[in-house]
Amino acid sequence: MISVNDFQNGMTIVLDGTVYQIMEFQHFKMGRGGAMVRTKLRDVEGGRVIEKTFRGGEKIERAHVEERDQQFLYRDGDNYIFMDMETFEQISLDKEVLGDKVNYLKENMLLSVSIYGGRPIGIELPTSVELEVVDTPPGIRGNTVSGGSKPATLETGAVVQVPLFVNVGDVIQVDTRTGEYMTRV
Repeated sequence: MISVNDFQNGMTIVLDGTVYQIMEFQHFKMGRGGAMVRTKLRDVEGGRVIEKTFRGGEKIERAHVEERDQQFLYRDGDNYIFMDMETFEQISLDKEVLGDKVNYLKENMLLSVSIYGGRPIGIELPTSVELEVVDTPPGIRGNTVSGGSKPATLETGAVVQVPLFVNVGDVIQVDTRTGEYMTRV
């Protein structure tokens, strides 16, 4: 059990039998009342985000989540197959569990899989990935005052906004946290 006063971003807790990851937290005090902690929590398995307020000093159960290095092997319908790099054991995660993270998965990519209670509950992607542009309209100069951007479809099916100079076949770096273009490789 941990106190809500010890919360940190990224920490995992168990609330009503569900594992949540703390996305944001804020301590505040209302006039005469006691201190409160306002949090934004993400359901690790379902991906939904909730907001919850706790009284200062309240005790919450901490979830002990194990992180294992895994390699993404391939996609089988709506299932994504990963292999443990130490035991060579393969696990399967459903598309619903992974959410938008499937847009950045490339075969043979190394990443971290979160395991709680002996079962996988999610993945942690690297902060950026390099993906090839498979479709984008040609950039036309002169129709913008500054910069400008256009949509580009990547090899994984993700669509990101890229500068006008990016063409089909270019490899670009994408931030997996925000889904934004970073640079051309």
